[in-house]
Amino acid sequence: MRIDLHCHSTASDGTDTPAELMRNAAAAGLDVVALTDHDTTRGYAEAIAALPEGLTLVTGAELSCRIDGIPMHMLAYLFDPEEPALLAERELVRDDRVPRAKGMVAKLNELGVPVTWEQVERIAAGGSVGRPHVATALVELGVVPTVDDAFTKDWLADGGRAHVDKHETDPFEAIRLVKAAGGVTVFAHPAASRRGRTVPESAIAEMAAAGLDGIEVDHTDHDADTRVRLRGLAAELGLLVTGSSDYHGSRKTVSLGRYTTDPEVYGEITRRATGAFPVPGTGGP
Repeated sequence: MRIDLHCHSTASDGTDTPAELMRNAAAAGLDVVALTDHDTTRGYAEAIAALPEGLTLVTGAELSCRIDGIPMHMLAYLFDPEEPALLAERELVRDDRVPRAKGMVAKLNELGVPVTWEQVERIAAGGSVGRPHVATALVELGVVPTVDDAFTKDWLADGGRAHVDKHETDPFEAIRLVKAAGGVTVFAHPAASRRGRTVPESAIAEMAAAGLDGIEVDHTDHDADTRVRLRGLAAELGLLVTGSSDYHGSRKTVSLGRYTTDPEVYGEITRRATGAFPVPGTGGP
């Protein structure tokens, strides 16, 4: 059984529509795929309608969080998407994305880069706008060769010349809200140091004590030594270990199923969840 628990669609910053993502996941030989767009559940209906027979969808989201000035992402699985408190927090984060992106455009203009809000808006195509859309604009303008090259101190990385902060949820509050909505929480790519400062292990231990369910260990931003270290930390703290592609379509080079989650861990995630259930495909169009 091949299980990929971290994928994005055009509902946030991926390039596949939710329907295309489902079809591509099936074509990649996946049995289970999670839709985890940034701070939104807007892609669920389209994904479910297009779900091919033999593929199971795990509904989720990747929540934008910050602890002690360090940004981090919390994967939330199988929560009730209509639970009012979690919905309100997601909307608060999502609504701050537009002024943040416009702020980055303004800073880039001050640096002599002729990016426009209309260009970023076109790239986002109605999705939950984020830094990857601004990064794609920089690629279009020939400022950087790839999206990854835009995430440096010269441009959009945390503390970079064109970086702008946005509202982000305290991770302990995120854990509480997701749990109250019947969901399961996994700290996404916790040691992805190329993205900037990483959360110390002491803080991960505190999150585990507060109800964090797992950490994403097998990820393209973790080298072999890091994965070994994180596995040891998970064992010490009693956390589940997941693996996934963090697929964004053509916006990143990683392919669907590049890393996967053990079926026993997936089973434990589904056992812990009470807010929603995996959706088995019955043969979408």
